[in-house]
Amino acid sequence: MKFRILVPGLLLLVVLIAACSPAPNLRNPKFLKDTSLINKDEKCDAPCWRGITPGETKWSDALVVLQDQADLDDPQTQAIPDSGNAVGASWQPTGGEACCQIISEDGAVVSSIFLQIAPDITVKQVIAARGEPEYVLGTPGTDDQAILNLFYPKQNMIVFAFVAGAAKGVLSETSEIIGVYYTTPDRMDLGMKLSNLYGWKGYQPFTAYAPDNPSPDYKITQSVTLTPTGEANSASSTDATATPEGTIEVTADATAEATP
Repeated sequence: MKFRILVPGLLLLVVLIAACSPAPNLRNPKFLKDTSLINKDEKCDAPCWRGITPGETKWSDALVVLQDQADLDDPQTQAIPDSGNAVGASWQPTGGEACCQIISEDGAVVSSIFLQIAPDITVKQVIAARGEPEYVLGTPGTDDQAILNLFYPKQNMIVFAFVAGAAKGVLSETSEIIGVYYTTPDRMDLGMKLSNLYGWKGYQPFTAYAPDNPSPDYKITQSVTLTPTGEANSASSTDATATPEGTIEVTADATAEATP
């Protein structure tokens, strides 16, 4: 498993599909079996997961929590290259496939949690439990696989819904949830400012929320001034590539656009 910090203070995994072939199967029953999105726990509710809360839980404590989970293999930790003290840990369900990771950007406190889950719950169930998302953004993939990223900024999470391709896929009540990303309020806020998002308009075709949709009806354009390397007005890019083993490596540069 490879890790990469996207920008200082931000790990936003909104691009999950590889650009090369073969693409990973996003609806994978061997990923983590987890229904915590629709089963709220007063002691540990999103963005808390199994006692781990981004921005609060110490890195060392989070590793102990993961090691104590009977249904998970022990996490594999790895320093994140060229990112100071940042470190990541990945794991998989026992008998399953690598699905999940936590990141600490300072090596001391958990910054984010990313879970790829088995397609056992639906968008309808998530909305019933969590309410409607505020924003949506599509991630095109292959002819038969695409993702609609459902943004819940007040709950510091992004939920990933599967649709059957960018051209013909449609978000519906029965669309399967295949992942979730939990983070801290400051990283969520930064991610929102770095993204061009669409306001939630209900169940729509993928094209209604596509990043290249020219329609102005949904578009929300936001910008932020960042100087991650000490130089303003740097270029912006986001992309995903697959390693030969089929794992996903996501990278992005920060947008640094001056605003009034």
